[in-house]
Amino acid sequence: MATAGTTRAGSNGNGKLITREDLQAAYSQFMGEGEATARAAAPKGLAVAGAVALAVITVSFLAGRRRGRARSAVIEIRRL
Repeated sequence: MATAGTTRAGSNGNGKLITREDLQAAYSQFMGEGEATARAAAPKGLAVAGAVALAVITVSFLAGRRRGRARSAVIEIRRL
């Protein structure tokens, strides 16, 4: 019977024990690869997000400016 902290390998039948250390090593290797990929992609992602934000702000400004011109009437005041 397996002791606490170990598990028998699944259906392959080789009887090898998987220890807690084996699982932790595999998990840290997997997470390390993900962190390295995320760090490499972060500068590109920030640049794209900044460009999209700038484009949205510019379009919003121009649309509001056009609408403001259309709604405002030029009124001439004459003194009688």
